[in-house]
Amino acid sequence: MTSAPDRPDPEAFLRQAAQEGRGRLKLFLGAAPGVGKTYEMLSEGRQRREAGIDIVIGVVETHGRRETEALVAGYEVIPRIDVDHRGHNLGEMDIDAILARRPQLVLVDELAHTNAPSSRHPKRYQDVEELLDAGIDVYSTVNIQHVESLNDVVASFTRVRVRETVPDAMLEAAEIEVVDIPPDELIERLKEGKVYVPEEASRALGHFFSKSNLTALRELALRRAAQAVDAQMLDYVRQHALAGSFAVGERIIVAISEHPSGPGLVRAGKRLADALKAPWTVVHIETQRSQSLSDFERQRVADAMALASRLGAVTASIPAQRVVDGLRDFATEARATQIVIGKSTRSWMFELRHGSVVDQLVRAIDGVAIHVLPGDGEVAREMPGAAAPRRPRGDLSDYLWTLAAVALCTAIARGLVELIDLGNVGMMFLVPVMFAAASFGLRAGLFAGVTASLAYNFFFLPPTGTLTVSNPENIISIFVLLGVALVTSQFAARVRTQADLAQSSARQNAALAGFSRLLTGAADQEALMQAICAEVARLFDVRTVLLLPSATGPQLRAAYPPEDRLDQIELAAAQWAIDNEQPAGRGSSTLTASDWLFHPLATTRGVLGVLGLAREDAGEPLRSDQMPLLMSLLDQAAIAFDRMALEGEMQDARQLRERDRLRSALLSSVSHDLRTPLTSILSAVQQMRIEPRPDLVETVEDEAQRLNRFVANLLDMARVEAGALPLRIEATDLTDAVASAVHDTRRALAGHEIRLEIPPDMPLVRIDPQLFHHCLINLLDNTGRYADPDTPVTIAARRDAQGIALSIIDQGPGIPPGKESKLFETFTRLEGSDRAKGGTGLGLAIVKGFAEAMGLAVSARNVDPPGACFTITIPESAVISALDDQDLP
Repeated sequence: MTSAPDRPDPEAFLRQAAQEGRGRLKLFLGAAPGVGKTYEMLSEGRQRREAGIDIVIGVVETHGRRETEALVAGYEVIPRIDVDHRGHNLGEMDIDAILARRPQLVLVDELAHTNAPSSRHPKRYQDVEELLDAGIDVYSTVNIQHVESLNDVVASFTRVRVRETVPDAMLEAAEIEVVDIPPDELIERLKEGKVYVPEEASRALGHFFSKSNLTALRELALRRAAQAVDAQMLDYVRQHALAGSFAVGERIIVAISEHPSGPGLVRAGKRLADALKAPWTVVHIETQRSQSLSDFERQRVADAMALASRLGAVTASIPAQRVVDGLRDFATEARATQIVIGKSTRSWMFELRHGSVVDQLVRAIDGVAIHVLPGDGEVAREMPGAAAPRRPRGDLSDYLWTLAAVALCTAIARGLVELIDLGNVGMMFLVPVMFAAASFGLRAGLFAGVTASLAYNFFFLPPTGTLTVSNPENIISIFVLLGVALVTSQFAARVRTQADLAQSSARQNAALAGFSRLLTGAADQEALMQAICAEVARLFDVRTVLLLPSATGPQLRAAYPPEDRLDQIELAAAQWAIDNEQPAGRGSSTLTASDWLFHPLATTRGVLGVLGLAREDAGEPLRSDQMPLLMSLLDQAAIAFDRMALEGEMQDARQLRERDRLRSALLSSVSHDLRTPLTSILSAVQQMRIEPRPDLVETVEDEAQRLNRFVANLLDMARVEAGALPLRIEATDLTDAVASAVHDTRRALAGHEIRLEIPPDMPLVRIDPQLFHHCLINLLDNTGRYADPDTPVTIAARRDAQGIALSIIDQGPGIPPGKESKLFETFTRLEGSDRAKGGTGLGLAIVKGFAEAMGLAVSARNVDPPGACFTITIPESAVISALDDQDLP
């Protein structure tokens, strides 16, 4: 139902409330680089600064343009933060400094910019979102080719795919100022070197900056800005319940009915919407008369609505008392500017009873263009071999119950006739009229009115027992009773119809809401498919299957109740539905010999699957009045399916990026950590050929052990990531384990005093001695590389209620703030210190993997005096108590 036109729209108020406390965003939108967006942003910012507004520059790219650089002078500029990326320092916006400074307005250039990999947010527009959430206003710039929804459109004629995009939601929530210059002027600026350097300008003129491309981009910018302004204007007028269409852009409504011209109207509306570049809605008004439509007529409406959905329209089914009232209210709420409606060839009797919808609509709606398309003469065209069933006139039982109610009322009145006036007896006969109209509809109410009038005349008006009336005044009473009965039955039937429509709408909305919640809760694709099948089967009391397309044909992936296989004709119908994006099978116009009806789950990326429905008795899977609900459920299912598929693709993409990162890090590490010891070994061997020396033998041995440790780390990391770590849990003495690890890393710890602070009464622990040994030698090796020369290294153990904490503490530069947890990631090395040493970045990752495999935990922190502390925590469950010691062999 649409909201009253004179009442503020609550949805608009909710959107406004969501913006409370947030900063305001203003975008300077241009068709292409060089139109002057940054210059205009700085100019307007200067005016605001002169008006007393506290403004800073977060980031502005002048690209060496003297006019732009001159405007930057006088602003407070927040220094950029240097981010190291592959040996290069990249200057990015310092969002923390801006939040600490907290100005009223900040200027942020190039909204679509991609930040350096180690930045807080991957995209600059996400930085802007954080500033807006903090209540800071933002001015920013963006080109039309960076808008996400227009990415494909721009690529289609520029032949350039833009990788940096901004979500459309940013534009919809922003104030937009279009910065525009004619294409010829922009080309002239490009030739003068005011946009790019001469070499780049020459290439740009031959490709992206052609006049045709710039003209098309200019049109896109103006249209997109108009759409954003139109949406904001609609929110405003709905908040304030203002009358009128307020049409910045066109908005089209196509009204359809059960008439055969429905598909033609939908296609005409699509052509009009494409020509005007306007949003369009296809609407069907449900009235009292809709309840008496035949199944075939309901199917017509459902098919027309399905066609509209496939063509990209928004569809709506609106309950109303009259078609004209429903259309008028919907058009007013939607602020429509044009309505497309068909002129059907109705009989004069139909026009006399119901009136002409077109004529009434023209009189009822002002300020809206109404396109009346002629009927196509298809009134009698039905499915081959089938005639349209007559509308039901009501069941015989309805009239029998009505007659019984009149008889009961007559009997009661006969018993009371001696006690009450004759006029009050006539009032009693209104009761069965209202009962029949409210329970069975208008026709039963009219029947009750006539029957009650006859019974009143026959049994109560003198001479009784006849239908003649002796007193002329009683004739007036009869006609008054009949008239009141007719009016009462009309109103009662209307109320019943509206209640039925409201109840039907509520049931459908509840079904859609429940279905949406169910799909949202699905954890993976298999659970989603099973949930779709189970819920559709429950709602429509049918059997369901879901098939996905594959190279070998449709594959059965889910079913409710469980289904093992489908026959060839069912698979053929499913394949046809996939190929043609149309329903196929029983109840459709294709492959009707199939027992199943298949509907495609179609999205903008194509058909993701097909949902099949069938009944146990092999009858029609659905009634025609159930089709609108099914189409809504299919739309939701397709969206959820598409979202799940996109999440899977994003996860795969993240894994590929991580794999590439690890591969690059591994190659970089291997190239250094293999080459260095190999170079030392080769050099020592060459010297030994000339003169054998014991120190060279020691060098070869040390470097060979270094190589062996490096290869062992690579193998261990592979075992950790593969989850292939066989555990041999034994009772282990921590003092012995630490002493063994210190002995094996004595060369790495050369020059450091080792301080052991392990109490002699420390209990044994249940761990894998070999894995624990690897953990300790990697931690000690890391300490030897990073600790300051000639400083002590402390190895301490402490027991508490949670277990035992074994800590290795050094004195040195410590851990860069915020890097404590990242140290244990694969190929992570300490950076930001002039004492940083090379390494594979595998040691600490191996420590974490081995410790977690044994049920231990590892952490890192800074200590005072300056240094790093690495702690392995052994839980109390792994500590062997004194009682457990008695059971040890």
